[in-house]
Amino acid sequence: MSKLTSGIKKRLIKKRNQNSPVPTWVVVRTRRAVSTNPKRRQWRRTKLKVK
Repeated sequence: MSKLTSGIKKRLIKKRNQNSPVPTWVVVRTRRAVSTNPKRRQWRRTKLKVK
């Protein structure tokens, strides 16, 4: 049996998806005005507060 509940798993999946870089087509379309994701998280530096 899993220790994590389905609600926590859903929140962890959302955080994992939010941690992705900006798509290449966005960088091209905005002529590099948008090149990085300001909400990018590094697993060792910033911990999640998921309950």
